[in-house]
Amino acid sequence: MKTYLRILSFAKPYSEYVPRYLLFTTLSIIFGLINFTMLIPLLEVLFNQVDPSVREEIRVRPSFELNIDYILSLFNYYFSKVIDTHGKVGALVFVCSIITVSVFLTNLFRFISGLTLAKIRAKTITRLRMRIFDQVSRMHLGYFSTQRKGDIMSRITNDVQQVENSVVSTLKVVFRDPATIIGFFAVLFVMSFKLTLFTLIIMPISGTIISEITKRLKRRANQSQESLGRIVNILDETLSGMRIVKAFNALGFIRHKFSDEVDYYARVNISMARKQELASPLSEFMGVFVVTGILLYGGILVLNDTSELEASEFITYIILFSQILPPAKSISNAVSSIQRGLASGDRIFKTIDTVPQIQDKPGAYVLKGFDRDIVFEQVSFAYEKEYVLKDIDLTIAKGKTIAIVGPSGGGKSTMADLVPRFYDPTEGNILIDGHVLSECKVDSVRKLMGIVTQESILFNDTIYNNIAFGKPEASKEEVMQAARIANAHDFILQTPKGYETLIGERGAKLSGGQRQRVSIARAVLKNPPILILDEATSALDSESEKLVQQALTNLMKNRTSIVIAHRLSTIQHADEIIVVQQGRIVERGKHNELVEQGGLYYKLSEMQTVS
Repeated sequence: MKTYLRILSFAKPYSEYVPRYLLFTTLSIIFGLINFTMLIPLLEVLFNQVDPSVREEIRVRPSFELNIDYILSLFNYYFSKVIDTHGKVGALVFVCSIITVSVFLTNLFRFISGLTLAKIRAKTITRLRMRIFDQVSRMHLGYFSTQRKGDIMSRITNDVQQVENSVVSTLKVVFRDPATIIGFFAVLFVMSFKLTLFTLIIMPISGTIISEITKRLKRRANQSQESLGRIVNILDETLSGMRIVKAFNALGFIRHKFSDEVDYYARVNISMARKQELASPLSEFMGVFVVTGILLYGGILVLNDTSELEASEFITYIILFSQILPPAKSISNAVSSIQRGLASGDRIFKTIDTVPQIQDKPGAYVLKGFDRDIVFEQVSFAYEKEYVLKDIDLTIAKGKTIAIVGPSGGGKSTMADLVPRFYDPTEGNILIDGHVLSECKVDSVRKLMGIVTQESILFNDTIYNNIAFGKPEASKEEVMQAARIANAHDFILQTPKGYETLIGERGAKLSGGQRQRVSIARAVLKNPPILILDEATSALDSESEKLVQQALTNLMKNRTSIVIAHRLSTIQHADEIIVVQQGRIVERGKHNELVEQGGLYYKLSEMQTVS
């Protein structure tokens, strides 16, 4: 129930629709009741089932009372006048006309209420999907290392869809179906208290049986959604790495892995379907069982003249009671179906309730600019328990270029990731102009930085939009100028549609060097005071590297740059080179100084010279 109410809380901003929905639903129920209450006078008056004394009594206009009897008596009064004026055939036409109009209004109001509910449902699901998307996008980078991407995608797509199909779509059972049942029962109690009490005694039998079935659905529903997340994950990995799959002839392995998961998903869903499909026929059978019981019990009372109902009233009673079965069955199906949606809701809220490790602290302030330096003060960092950075002390003055080199896994990229607050230090602080970054607003910190990574992260869009990414207000001339600085303008003009050329998923239609130059143009356009270049030229051939290195040299003038590089030839002119090994700074200085020292940097330089 907690999960269900929490899902419904996403509909709260759209409460303006609720009165409209309640009004039209109530009207559809009222006119639905009128349809069948018309049967009583039709059967009684038209077919001479009314005692003469009673017939005279209904010709007298009743005194006003606020109850159902008054409404029925008032109708009978006007109905008798119609009979007197137009005869029984005319009265038959009159009743049939009223029933036709009533049925039309019932369905009209049901349509309007359904449309209103559809708006609530669509807006609620949109809000829920945006909430989980916003939450995922706020997560720190480490979250995406521990969570399967396919599972995250499944929660945003499949789980939200399941909530819509089985929870939000059943909102009508919260009011319409229960209100319909209550309305019909109110009329039935007025008609025969004894008989209706009998129905209330035997109806819970079917409810108890069905509830036992639905209790077992939720666990299977959760297993189903988790399996679907794994299927999406396998698909994502396979499609992204198809080149490797084919190169290693691993299609059989992947197919077996996919087949096992799909088979498991099928078994779980068959088990769920067995229980879910059982609920509907069982509820229908139990409903007929109840009607049969009423027919038997009530029929005996009528035949023995011990019932307050006449034969025509008893027939109407049975017809009215039969109208309770569809909404009762609808509630039964909804309760059965809702278990799957609640399991999806639990998975969604597990993500929503995850607290991002990197977020603005209470009282965080805006870092307005960069004037002096970036300082690492006794910085240590661990992704889990094992430290990858230890006691880092480093000052990077404004306008200087600092290169970070060292063996793979030494902590170079981690140092760079701490500056834009992709992570926060486990111990120590990083400061810009004396401001501790963890106390500043995350957006204001990242606004000062441009980043080019080892992997060119591009989107399935035009070249223009990829360069203007993060700065959509940029003019076409600014975009083209950024491309010129990144030595990308010439090759862009040679593509089929120039800057409007679609580059495919992850830039698949471009070469590695072209993708990297588009990424660099994106950083150029942002024009940040701080540049972070993480293996920015690693994907380029010698010719492209020369072009891009020249562009980067021009770009880094009068800017503070943090450059991570394996190719030491690209950072020989850095103002200071930091050599990192096993999470510690082991050497620092200019290129010539470090070569003369004959330490780790010298060994790395010699290895690259030999290769």
